[in-house]
Amino acid sequence: MKLALIIDDYLPDSTRVGAKMFHELALELMASGHNVTVITPAVGQAQKFTEQSIDGVTVWRFSSGPIKDVSKVTRALNETLLSFRAWSAIKQHVKEHTFDGVIYYSPSIFFGGLVNKIKQRCNCSSYLVLRDLFPQWVIDAGMIKKGSLIEQYFRFFEKHSYHAADTIGLMSEKNIEVFTQSNSVIYPTEILRNWAALNPTITNENTTSIRSQFNLDNKVVYFYGGNIGHAQDMANLMRLAKNMQNNENAHFLFVGQGDEVELINQLAQQWQLTNFTYMPSVNQQEFKQILSEIDIGLFSLSGKHTAHNFPGKLLGYMVDSIPILGSVNPNNDLQDLVNSHGAGFITVNGDDKQLLKNAIKLYENPQLRKEIGRNSLSLLKNEFSVTSIAKNIIKRLEAK
Repeated sequence: MKLALIIDDYLPDSTRVGAKMFHELALELMASGHNVTVITPAVGQAQKFTEQSIDGVTVWRFSSGPIKDVSKVTRALNETLLSFRAWSAIKQHVKEHTFDGVIYYSPSIFFGGLVNKIKQRCNCSSYLVLRDLFPQWVIDAGMIKKGSLIEQYFRFFEKHSYHAADTIGLMSEKNIEVFTQSNSVIYPTEILRNWAALNPTITNENTTSIRSQFNLDNKVVYFYGGNIGHAQDMANLMRLAKNMQNNENAHFLFVGQGDEVELINQLAQQWQLTNFTYMPSVNQQEFKQILSEIDIGLFSLSGKHTAHNFPGKLLGYMVDSIPILGSVNPNNDLQDLVNSHGAGFITVNGDDKQLLKNAIKLYENPQLRKEIGRNSLSLLKNEFSVTSIAKNIIKRLEAK
């Protein structure tokens, strides 16, 4: 099949998990004999349209205003224009038989218009990889008011995005339940896990070791990598670092960007943490190198969430056989999945005592860390293989 993959952020410059996942999906689809074109915005690009190749994947970039790490108003405005700018840039390159299917990723919720334009011109089907129930999570977090004009605005585009899909893939059964309850329209949904290629990191001897860079050679390193924002409730993990100050060989390393970077650095200063280091985002190769050196993979989800996300960063931990430690919103089925497979320790956000107990268990027992790490890789192979995900999406697109 000739496939269009649409996402709001892509390699090589993106440090986000979604970009990495979509690139792995593109490579898997190509390895299976499909033709792939990724369509993605390029912030500040002078030309309206450019084409390049990344690892053999054709990438169409359209000029866009900034949509990451900017003010909420600027982001909303530029995201609203994504479909318009994209179609304006690519329409002369899209003929009747250019594409046989469209796979698009949310967030963003603003690609419904572009997907419909491609479907109409090419008479093809579409698959929405839905990873984030926006704007629901920002309502849950109290960032926008339920029933407000801004909620109605976002809901309009959210529905437009859903209507453009012939199949919608959500991360878990609980997510499907929440999705179904919050939508009066019945959409064609199924479980589509997050995914990763099963390629553990090969250590590059020419790269500076993160342990030597920050004098962590004899430390047990607890690592958080990815978005540092409201949805993650980063104060939750900072409290863990504070509570472990007496464990002299424990060190917390956070790498990423987002709305709560200032918060975590303020807390580190306020609490005078000597066991904490923050680094801005790094490229994917550097990120993989860091993963090869750490001991425990951290994550956090805000307890206010009603949706049940599976953070993509966990897949990076699993690929490198890293034990998972974190907390989730109540009733999130990720907790049972990881705990029952012995792939890590997950608690409900707010249970600081149990989170600390689990952190100390891993700190004190290197053998336990190895065993849980092996289990996390096993869970990845069984549930989150990019090969099975690609086959499933193709099957749905061909059936329409």
